[in-house]
Amino acid sequence: MNKSLAWRSNAQKMFRQAVLRGLRFYKRAISPMFPPSCRYVPTCSEYMYDAVVKYGVAKGVWLGLKRLSRCHPFHPGGYDPVP
Repeated sequence: MNKSLAWRSNAQKMFRQAVLRGLRFYKRAISPMFPPSCRYVPTCSEYMYDAVVKYGVAKGVWLGLKRLSRCHPFHPGGYDPVP
């Protein structure tokens, strides 16, 4: 692997880890301050975390944002795993 590809791969891993740390921070520090209100299993933050692990940052965050847009009182919710 040449230097530019190695650097790019390393930068992508670091960015992915930063996003995952941000999601863990939200789940542990911010989410407990609010009453549970997620209509889905797994919760929206767990869903986005799993999606980023499975698909990478771009697609994982996109899937998580799509899921958040469906999380409202007029949607029934239920079991909705990461595809």
